[in-house]
Amino acid sequence: MKKPFKVPVSVLVVIYTPDRQVLLLERADHPGWWQSVTGSQEAGETLRETACRELQEETGLTAPGLADWHYYTDYEIFACYQHRYAPGTTHNREHVFGLELAEPVTVRLAPGEHLAQRWLPWSEAAEACFSSSNAAAIRRLGAVGARS
Repeated sequence: MKKPFKVPVSVLVVIYTPDRQVLLLERADHPGWWQSVTGSQEAGETLRETACRELQEETGLTAPGLADWHYYTDYEIFACYQHRYAPGTTHNREHVFGLELAEPVTVRLAPGEHLAQRWLPWSEAAEACFSSSNAAAIRRLGAVGARS
């Protein structure tokens, strides 16, 4: 059975601590590619629902403190992921959320989706991200501090 095409609207959830350590996850399909929690919106979901679902699926965390950062990035879909979208779809709109935790925790990784996790200071985390939009979101965190 063929999977339906992804909707070109997604969320990015930056998980961080008050001293701005950031959780990164290593992609299973591209070892060495580190990122925050991400995922595509599904039909009928609000962006907040998408963020909560992805957070729970990828880390096992719930999101009572999830904050909408009220900005998004439009980016060109990586060639290696183009087949997941309808023909002719070239760009995705990624909405950014944040979740502040009191301290670094070990999360439950989604089998088949991520290989490893690590907490890094925000500047190192931004440098470690393969995605420029993910790096930019983390740099915003570093520039303005934790959000509520």
